[in-house]
Amino acid sequence: MEKLTTKEEEIMKALWKLEKAFAKEVQAELGTSAHYNTVSTIIRNLQDKGYVGHKAFGKTHQYFPVITKEEYRSRFVSKAMKEYFNDSYKNLVSFFAKEEKITAEELREILEVIEQKK
Repeated sequence: MEKLTTKEEEIMKALWKLEKAFAKEVQAELGTSAHYNTVSTIIRNLQDKGYVGHKAFGKTHQYFPVITKEEYRSRFVSKAMKEYFNDSYKNLVSFFAKEEKITAEELREILEVIEQKK
């Protein structure tokens, strides 16, 4: 599956939250900045990419996510790991530590989770 654009991810987040929705409901969830035609077009693109399915009600469609948020996150993180961190979690965590995006306390909590899994 392809990586989603920022707008596609916004719509997927709305669909994950709503679970199933008509384009107007997705538009309402996104707020006033989203134009109906744009939302509708992006949803159809997501359907073509295999992320969204639909149920027809006459000429209207109710859309629903085909992939869960967790499945998407897992694929996204796996791809980023391979492309940017040489498929190494150590490199990933080191990056966040160097960028000061993770604290020593958070690292200790991560170690506790790892130890509990053993």
